Amino acid sequence: MMKIAVLVSGGGTNLQALIDYEKTHSDCPYKISLVVSNTKNAYALERAKNAGIKAEIRSPFSVLGKENAEKASRDEKRIAISEAILTLCRENKIDAIVLAGYLSVLGGKIIDEYSGRIINLHPALLPKFGGVGMWGHNVHEAVLAAHEKESGCTVHLVDSGCDTGEILVQKKVPVLEGDTPDTLYARIAPKEHEAMVEGVCLLADKLGRLNSSILK
Repeated sequence: MMKIAVLVSGGGTNLQALIDYEKTHSDCPYKISLVVSNTKNAYALERAKNAGIKAEIRSPFSVLGKENAEKASRDEKRIAISEAILTLCRENKIDAIVLAGYLSVLGGKIIDEYSGRIINLHPALLPKFGGVGMWGHNVHEAVLAAHEKESGCTVHLVDSGCDTGEILVQKKVPVLEGDTPDTLYARIAPKEHEAMVEGVCLLADKLGRLNSSILK
């Protein structure tokens, strides 16, 4: 059983998809052992509470303190939060990390220590429309501006780049005439939930096979 930490920032619909799958499938290969938010008001924290899952907040203010957080650069905040999350993952013996609508970038030691064991959900068909600034509706606006015929979502391994890791799962939807960022997102969202669960299960299988080969 792969113990996962799910990192969130907002509503947590993809977290809920993972919770629901774990609850309804006796053969589920993962267990959500920890939820971490970088914002204190994320509804995802309530979802974790309702499911009886340990939830923590690691925001710039909670990690650095108000005065230091206000002075810190964006990269300093990211590294501080990443280090705090790494400590949590060590304490809770986490096997893999899942970024499910996590609107920050991990950096530092956590990338190396959990190499090949961190996955991210991105709301576009990578390698298109990835990189710095490409999140949420920014992605859907860029897709529409480029007159793409299709879009979708991608679950990929996280490396030291931004949306550059190995692709595990992609789900596609058509871009329709008259689409807005909202209507396109509404079509992609159910596919995100499918891709999220499929990606975590694939990672569990991948790590299981790796462990088996090591034991041999």
